Amino acid sequence: MVSDKLVVKQPGEWSVGVVGAGFIVRDCHLVAYRNAGIFPRAITSKRVEQARETALQHSIEHVHDSVEAMLDANFFDVIDIAVPPTAQPGIIRRILEHPNRPRGILAQKPLAMSLEEAKEIVSACRRAKVALQVNQNMRYDKSVRGLKELLDQGRLGDPVLATIEMRAIPHWMPWSQGSRSLATFIMSIHHLDTFRFWLGEPVRVMASTRKDPRTTFDHFDGINLYILEFDGNARASAWDDVWTGPAREGAGSDMSIRWRFEGTRGLACGTISWPSWPERVPSTLDYTTVEDGGAWHRPRWPEAWFPDAFAGPMMGLLNALQTGREPDISGRDNVRTIALCEAVLRSAREHRVTVPRIGSVADQPDIESDSDEHSPGH
Repeated sequence: MVSDKLVVKQPGEWSVGVVGAGFIVRDCHLVAYRNAGIFPRAITSKRVEQARETALQHSIEHVHDSVEAMLDANFFDVIDIAVPPTAQPGIIRRILEHPNRPRGILAQKPLAMSLEEAKEIVSACRRAKVALQVNQNMRYDKSVRGLKELLDQGRLGDPVLATIEMRAIPHWMPWSQGSRSLATFIMSIHHLDTFRFWLGEPVRVMASTRKDPRTTFDHFDGINLYILEFDGNARASAWDDVWTGPAREGAGSDMSIRWRFEGTRGLACGTISWPSWPERVPSTLDYTTVEDGGAWHRPRWPEAWFPDAFAGPMMGLLNALQTGREPDISGRDNVRTIALCEAVLRSAREHRVTVPRIGSVADQPDIESDSDEHSPGH
C-alpha cells in the first residue's frame, strides 16, 4: 500500500517557502496545501507584484523580492519551486549556494529539459545534502494510485498490457515556445512517469510524432504515439493527442483521458479528470478479477487530480524529511523519467527502436547514453 500520511510531525509545523506565483501555484499548489494543512510562510517571484497578489489571496505572510532575500530572512524546511523548466535549474543552484539553504526542495517536472542538466542538479543536491523531490503529481491522482495498490497486492495477476489514451487540448505556456521538446517533456512526461510507477523500467521504446495543427509556433513533437516494452513481456502504449479534432474551430468536442490495465487475473479501467478543469471532476477506477465471478468494483472519491493531487509530492517530501528516507519521487527517480522522455524523442526523430540507458545514479552522476548498437532500425 502507498502511504500519503505523515508519521509524526503535523503538516502545519513545517516551514515552507514558495518560488513562483503563476497559475499552477495560485490555483493548484496553494489550494491543495491549504486543504492538507500546509501553510507556506513566504513567497517570491520574478514578478513581485504577482507574488503580492498571490500572497494576499492565500494569506501568505511574507513577500520577498528574490530567492536570496527570502532565504536571508528565514530558515525553511522546504522550498517549493514552480517556475518554467528552463529557469528551474538556475533557481535550484541559487538555493544550494545560499548559506541558509533548506532541508528539502520540491521541484516541478521536468527537473530539467535535458538528461545532462537533470543529472547535474541531482548531484548538486546530493553534495549539499538537500533532499530533492519532483512534482510528478499524476502519481498522486486517486485513480493512478488506486491501480498501483491493486498491482502491489497482486490482484490483477501478471501485467499484460497498459494503455493511456489522451484526447485533450493543453494550454501551452509562452515559455514552451522555442523549446527542444513540446509534448514529450510537458505533456507525455506525465504518462511516461505513470507507466514507470505502475510497471518499472522499460527496456525498449518505439515512438512516432507529428506536429499539432493548432499550435502555431514551430515545434517537433505535438501528437505523440509510443510503445514501451518491459522485461517479462508486459507492454504499455499511449496516444497523446493534443489535437483531438477541430473542437476549438467549431466542431463538436470529445475530450477525455482514459487508461486501461490488463493482467492475467484481472482488468482495470479508469479516467483522469484533467480535461474537465477548471470544473472539479474526480478521476475514476473500475476493476474486476477472476475471483469476482464477473462482478465489477467501482470505488469513488471526492478528490480530483487538479488541484488535490498537488499535495501528494509535498507530503511525500515531508515524509522523507521526517523519516530520513529518500523522497518517493526523488530527483534520482525523475532522472529515469527524463531518460525515458529522451528515448521517446530519439525514437521519433530517428525512426528506430531506442533503449533508455541511464546507468547508476546512486553513487555517481554519469549516465550512459543510447547508442545505435543497442537498437535495430524499424
